[in-house]
Amino acid sequence: MFRLAYKRDFTLLTAESGAAGLDVLRKTDVAVAVADQRMPEMPGVEFLRQSQELRPEAIRIILTGYADIEVLVDAVNSSRIYRYVTKPWDHQEMRITLKRAIEAYHLERENARLLEELKVANERLGAENVYLKQREERDAGIDGVVGASPAMLEVQRLLERVGPSPSTVLLLGETGTGKELLAHGIHAASRRAGRALVSVNIAAVPDTLLEAEFFGVSPGAYTGAERQGRDGKFKLADGGTLFLDEIGDMPMTMQAKLLRVLESGEVVRLGSNEARKADVRFVSATNRDLRALASEGKFREDLFFRINGSHLHIPALRERREDIPALVSHAVDRFAHEMAVKPQDVLVPGITDGAMMRLTAYAWPGNVRQLFNVVQNMVVACLSEPRPAGTPPMLDLRHIPDDVRSDHSDELPGPAGAASLAGTSLEQIEKRAIRETLRLTAGNREHAAMLLGIGERTLYRKLKEYGLR
Repeated sequence: MFRLAYKRDFTLLTAESGAAGLDVLRKTDVAVAVADQRMPEMPGVEFLRQSQELRPEAIRIILTGYADIEVLVDAVNSSRIYRYVTKPWDHQEMRITLKRAIEAYHLERENARLLEELKVANERLGAENVYLKQREERDAGIDGVVGASPAMLEVQRLLERVGPSPSTVLLLGETGTGKELLAHGIHAASRRAGRALVSVNIAAVPDTLLEAEFFGVSPGAYTGAERQGRDGKFKLADGGTLFLDEIGDMPMTMQAKLLRVLESGEVVRLGSNEARKADVRFVSATNRDLRALASEGKFREDLFFRINGSHLHIPALRERREDIPALVSHAVDRFAHEMAVKPQDVLVPGITDGAMMRLTAYAWPGNVRQLFNVVQNMVVACLSEPRPAGTPPMLDLRHIPDDVRSDHSDELPGPAGAASLAGTSLEQIEKRAIRETLRLTAGNREHAAMLLGIGERTLYRKLKEYGLR
């Protein structure tokens, strides 16, 4: 009957029994399987149950008489039967049912295909996110340790040692020296690199909010508290690293609570008595002398000893001027890539000797952070200005911000320039300035003369006068 009624509408495969129908399904993929409940050898429900194992995507329909309906209820659910049709059926309604079943089949297959594509895309995106996170952390670490000066080589050596270790780390140095960047480098080199690094600038959080910020808040802990509560930084960093910037500004009451977390590894939300474990590695940073603060009673000595498992001192930029050219080159490349809309659009500017000399001579009170901000502004200004076709972009003195370009500080180049000049003769000062500038420019007299603000002939004459090489 099916073949006669629907052979013009559908491609039909028929079988005389359930066993024969299963043989058909083993050989052929079908969209819809239709079975009569009352068949020889095997009831329709059993046939459809076995068909589910052979062709799980096929849509199943059963034909039944009114007397079988109660028996079919559980079978319909357990065998995922799309619909049961009571006999005798209406030919037109059956045609509509079959068309809708075929549409459901194709829709399910399309959904399955899309879900698989989504799964693959999510896996790829997850892998890319891990890669980007690792690259970001690696680049962050690089930003903090670029340079081959003896001071930075020592920092790199210590970073390699403390990164993989589980100890607490204290980063010391002036504002802007790259302490947070080094914290990223330490986290990236640790066994916790796959987990979160959570940063808190203690100086930026009001004292009254510090406890909630660190420990979290239980539902209804106070008026206006979140209905579900929220986790604090300790819990968010569970399994990872918590970076406490400006820890020297932490109030004494909070210091005692932090010490308890360090000792017990447990945190308690505000408004709760339940202690929860928090497996966190602590990396702290400060530009203050914590030993002096401890002796003045402004910082807990026991907390100082706990956070000072290992310590790294990051030198000020003026103490390692020989690293400035490498930092500038690194920053130029980084910001040029950030400005490019597409990878093929990257245009990395060069830099003139005069501009590099000016950047190297500047004292950089804001250290690496200030240098990077200045270089970023220079790259933006350079790449935004018109230039003749075929002319490569070049950072020049005009791209340097006025406050840096026009600085006339009497600080001499090099670390020794920070020393007091009181009681030193002008001749000694001049001789020392020439010697340090020549060291800074690797003996390039043209660059040294430019930096000193004198002519090259004048410099040559003074070299002979002072017996300098």
